[in-house]
Amino acid sequence: MTFLIWFAAIALLAQLASIAIVLSVKLRHKNREAAPTPRPPVTLIRPICGLENNLERCLASSFRLDWPTYEILFCVARADDPAAALARRLMADYPEIPSTLLVGEDPFSANPKLNNVIKGWRSARHEWIVMTDSNVLMPSDTIERMIARWDERTGLVCSPPAGTEPENAGALLESAWLDSFQARWQLFADACGFGFAQGKSMLFNRHVMTQLGGFERLGDEVAEDAAATLLIRNADLKVRIVHEPFPQPLGPRDIKAVWKRQLRWARLRRASFPLYFLPEILTGAALPMAAMIALAATGTLPLIAPIAYLATWYGAEVLLARSYGWPSGWRIVPAMLARDLLLPGLFVAAWFGSGFEWRGNAMTVADNDNSRTARFRTAVARTRDRAREKARALVAARNH
Repeated sequence: MTFLIWFAAIALLAQLASIAIVLSVKLRHKNREAAPTPRPPVTLIRPICGLENNLERCLASSFRLDWPTYEILFCVARADDPAAALARRLMADYPEIPSTLLVGEDPFSANPKLNNVIKGWRSARHEWIVMTDSNVLMPSDTIERMIARWDERTGLVCSPPAGTEPENAGALLESAWLDSFQARWQLFADACGFGFAQGKSMLFNRHVMTQLGGFERLGDEVAEDAAATLLIRNADLKVRIVHEPFPQPLGPRDIKAVWKRQLRWARLRRASFPLYFLPEILTGAALPMAAMIALAATGTLPLIAPIAYLATWYGAEVLLARSYGWPSGWRIVPAMLARDLLLPGLFVAAWFGSGFEWRGNAMTVADNDNSRTARFRTAVARTRDRAREKARALVAARNH
């Protein structure tokens, strides 16, 4: 019973400490990310693939950035993609902003997104390049906030998505997952000087990427953000996170699709960062609450203790969501609880499987023969085969 008490206490302390640190960073850096000087020209790359919720609104935000000089490169794999027609119409609506639609793909990696955007990277006219997914709503100060985070120790600046405007239960669940859970832990890691890249919005410097082997190095892993994190850290540089993540308006969401998306991300994290993925099982409230219920059921703690514990846990998380302007109404609490109840199952499913689907493409975390996971698996197989050969040679020598 003593172990359960300590476990529940440490879990709650970690929850409250992570929230407190993220809130303190937000307050400390308020109004510090405005008007960086100088303001260099920027290329904005936006990959598009099919129609999705709020696509026109998100793509249109590309043309309303408060930045003196920038160009927009829309990248699409096929000319008949309906998103291409939307991009052409927006380009005609905003002729004052230099913009181009690039069509085609160069399959140099297992990642369809990279195969789509590589032409944008090669066509970019400017040294600073922002790559932002099509479902991200870009605030007018997007570039300001990203470049303000860059210093001499930086190799990449990112923003995790902040799930906003949920319209049904599935979207509320996704918001609870994206915002006060995933974005919070990414902001916490960044505050500790250990940021992870997030592929939704990324600011690159072409010179830095050239020194690191080129943009193509992002194909070393199935996920470009995992490859970027490893690449930047190996160069002894830092991945920085903007202090207030950019919004991704969710609209309606199918719960099954939310689960598949989270499973895809979990399997990618497990493949690229297995040691960091291990503690994820302890980050939700499911296991600590089970410990509290067990303690109350045995009479070790009063029956009110689990309720007070739950109120403290989610009260702090709602406070965090409200401070950032994320969905924080009464409906978010059941979504947070559902998320935490699903986390143990997600953790197990991530370990016992490698396949996932991305925009209709069947993929696996082992797709890329150059990935660190694949290289490790190949090395193990090579060692095993050599051991078998030596064993066979020893048997043959004895028989002779």
